[in-house]
Amino acid sequence: MRVSKNKKKAIVLLSGGIDSAVTLYLARKKGFHPTALIFDYGQRHRKEINFAKRIARKTHSPYKIIKLSFPWKGSSLLDRKMRIPKRPFSDIKRGTPSTYVPGRNLIFLSIATSFAETIKGGAIFTGAHTQDFSGYPDCRKAFFDIFKKVIARGTKDGKHIKVYSPLLDKNKKEIIKIGLRLKVPFELTWSCYKGGMHPCGVCDSCLFRTRAFKKLGIRDPYYEPRPS
Repeated sequence: MRVSKNKKKAIVLLSGGIDSAVTLYLARKKGFHPTALIFDYGQRHRKEINFAKRIARKTHSPYKIIKLSFPWKGSSLLDRKMRIPKRPFSDIKRGTPSTYVPGRNLIFLSIATSFAETIKGGAIFTGAHTQDFSGYPDCRKAFFDIFKKVIARGTKDGKHIKVYSPLLDKNKKEIIKIGLRLKVPFELTWSCYKGGMHPCGVCDSCLFRTRAFKKLGIRDPYYEPRPS
């Protein structure tokens, strides 16, 4: 069955990291015409916004930057008085880390839904995956299954909007392998939670990234962690 032009419009949540970059490339491979939503929500690693813009430009994808505020903080990504976790890799999957931002994915996806419904887009893509939902409750398959029902019931045209999480059952190594096949420019991605001049090399996100590239036996084209 032929898909209409409206159905081929997609919204991609683009953070500037590996997962969302690969997701953007997957959306394009599937024949969608994506618009990237980039969120400036007061994160201490705002540096990722510039990387997201570069990835969008590289793929000739239009993008919108959505500025939000979480004045109540509630996360070490928002509150500089809180410490970004520094722990052994073996401890990462124990409990919900302080980098969890309460309700972030729910808010981002709700905004994406409003945008998709307005432009009559047929899809929303998010890069959530298995290593995230081990600690973040709003990255679980159960969450996305319920969210799909929410937009179908709570919007005028939401039942026509598909929510895709193509990396949900993948780990970082598998995601990078997909990205390599799609020729994703990993040199244009940023992962470090601290957002300094150079990757810290010790936060959870840096550890996942550097460990995955090392397991694949290839050099990370951008990341050269310098412990701070």
